[in-house]
Amino acid sequence: MNTKPLKFILGIESSCDETAAAVFDIEQQKILSNKLYSQVDAHTIYGGVVPEVASRSHLEKIDLIINEALDAAGVKLEDIDAIGATSKPGLAGSLLVGFCFAKTVAWAQNKKFLAIDHNEGHIFSSFLDDQGYFSNRIPFPFLCLSVSGGHTSFFIVRSFDSYECVGGTIDDAAGEALDKVAKLMGLDYPGGPIIEKLAHEVNFEDFCNYPRNKKMAQTLN
Repeated sequence: MNTKPLKFILGIESSCDETAAAVFDIEQQKILSNKLYSQVDAHTIYGGVVPEVASRSHLEKIDLIINEALDAAGVKLEDIDAIGATSKPGLAGSLLVGFCFAKTVAWAQNKKFLAIDHNEGHIFSSFLDDQGYFSNRIPFPFLCLSVSGGHTSFFIVRSFDSYECVGGTIDDAAGEALDKVAKLMGLDYPGGPIIEKLAHEVNFEDFCNYPRNKKMAQTLN
């Protein structure tokens, strides 16, 4: 196995319904490229993500997306020193496509392979600025709220290699719940942006009369 200092890392993500690849320059601590293929159109007719459809789409697009990421970064596969891929959590079939593809390429090209937890991507993406540079701009420890289509969780993050989930939804994540509500209401997919847009078009009213602290009640009134 090659033991030289790492320069470029190729990251691959396929945990659900998007095929993504990015190239990261370790010396500059910057993302050089980030390419993504969204499957929204393929799942819209079903009102939600269909795992088998997602897996097949990853198989069709993963090679294309990786090559686009390499081209945009101005590097070749031979220049890559390590390949990382999402290993968990996510849809089993979708994960297998990206994970097996990355592991096979790493083995064939004698590259280091990194198995990445999906939640770590959510947590530490907060260290990236608008230009794609990575910096230690958030002091440890901190509390992270991760909200996505598949995850809605609180993490106590003590360092880059020490974090703990301290709470989360028992059933669906917020994103998935919004998609299901939208489907029941006859709205398009994905439901979150549509419901948010419609919510801004009506005057606020506390239909459920949830308990509020004094400061929040004053803000809402």
